[in-house]
Amino acid sequence: MHFVEVKGILSAQNGMNIYRGCTHGCIYCDSRSKCYKMDHAFEDVEVKSNAPELLEKRLRSKRQNCMIGTGAMSDPYMHCEEQLGLTRKCLEIIDNHQFGLSILTKSDRIMRDMDLLTSINNKSKCVVQMTLTTYDDELCKVIEPNVCVTSERAKVLMECKARGIPTVVWLCPILPFINDTEENIKGILDICIKAEVKGIICWNMGVTLREGDREYFYDALDKHFPGLKEKYIRTYGNMYDVESPRSYELMKMLRKTCKEHNIMCDVDECFNYLNEYPEKYRQLSIFDLM
Repeated sequence: MHFVEVKGILSAQNGMNIYRGCTHGCIYCDSRSKCYKMDHAFEDVEVKSNAPELLEKRLRSKRQNCMIGTGAMSDPYMHCEEQLGLTRKCLEIIDNHQFGLSILTKSDRIMRDMDLLTSINNKSKCVVQMTLTTYDDELCKVIEPNVCVTSERAKVLMECKARGIPTVVWLCPILPFINDTEENIKGILDICIKAEVKGIICWNMGVTLREGDREYFYDALDKHFPGLKEKYIRTYGNMYDVESPRSYELMKMLRKTCKEHNIMCDVDECFNYLNEYPEKYRQLSIFDLM
């Protein structure tokens, strides 16, 4: 990893990425794509060392409290977080200023910060988002090799349930001819039902591939699934949206299950929920009172 000081930490949509790059090694990661113009090796994680100071300054200047999002491009709980604790420092700032939080991860390292997540949720709103792609833990170790397996992530969701912290699951990506099976999707849905998740985000049963990401993915296929790369090339060529041949039937099962258990599965509805800050907790600055 290497350290940089940046000029800003929050996007116009109030999202932040404390780190850039990742060490989880997921074979499908879109963040490897060249379009993001990363000028360093993906595993050489860029650490925004002044992120907490910038966040403190930015939240102090906010006219109204709102949801702060993190994890969209880079997991806030990769390996270096154990040593650096920058995510925790940022959560402390969010908690102190009584802002809301929407945090996305696929790591059970988030369990370390359950005290802060609970505090944020008690004061305003906290939503924990968890990526689940592969119900079978042994297959999960191949697809997402350097992060905890799905059964461990399920424990995070259950802990959130016990603490009253709402959760949303990202059921994506689903890799054609690998984990696009009824058994896999049903297993993940069973976890969601048991954990009483608020929503499931899934555009379709497939994966996106583009320059930078595609090459890494195909190398992984050659290593772990011999012959499958050639099947992808024959089936999809250089398509960006690589949809499973079983997408229709699997999405139908997803929607039916969500309807039966009162789980949101419309993507727009899920994002609206993630971004919506409870009006009863909204605080006004002195400028709004003048």
